[in-house]
Amino acid sequence: MRNTLLYNLAFLILGIVVPVTIAVILSYLHSRVIRDLVQICMLLPHFMSWVIVSYFVYAFLSADRGMLNGVFENLGMEAVNFYLKPGIWPFILVLVQLWKTSGYSMLIYYATICAIDSDLFDCAATDGATVGQVIRYVILPQLRFMIVVLMLLNLGHILSTDFGLFYQVTRNAGSILSTTETIDVFVYKALMEQSNYGFSSAASLIQNGIGCILLIVANKMVKIISPEGGVL
Repeated sequence: MRNTLLYNLAFLILGIVVPVTIAVILSYLHSRVIRDLVQICMLLPHFMSWVIVSYFVYAFLSADRGMLNGVFENLGMEAVNFYLKPGIWPFILVLVQLWKTSGYSMLIYYATICAIDSDLFDCAATDGATVGQVIRYVILPQLRFMIVVLMLLNLGHILSTDFGLFYQVTRNAGSILSTTETIDVFVYKALMEQSNYGFSSAASLIQNGIGCILLIVANKMVKIISPEGGVL
């Protein structure tokens, strides 16, 4: 429960901050070639399965033939067995999650920025607004509705995690389960090892029920703060 909540909170916050930041930066790039290249490179991981991603991660972190350990050895440092270091995996998993999913959200935010009326930017330039002021008073207010929608959709899965990320990428290594095991992985192992169908069904019901309640409550709070916000 602890791992599931903390990971999802990190994904929720960084899943907004990182894509919005990149989308804003892209909107200020003048080279169309660079913009298209960045979008392609960021969106490509979205279409990869977690099995493929897990092999990429293993190629970097493997204790004997991993790329990082190869660099460490060339620098005269000792090799590190990352699959025996539970403390470092929260950072690895958050980084991998952002790498795989940020491209899709970034594309949505960037499309929203491109749809902003150009007159708003012209007025800001006429008033002598700086780049920071344009971002704060023009771009972010226009992105607010899309940010709220994506946040609410992700909030509904606050007790659910991407099974492939926490099972495939970590290779279910027993020595790091203290920081990588989530509810979905725990339920899966209980189902496969003990054939406890009732337990897995109850866990799924609790996950979906709490997620639905949080979604409704958060949507109501958004409606109170901003009557135009919310999705329901």
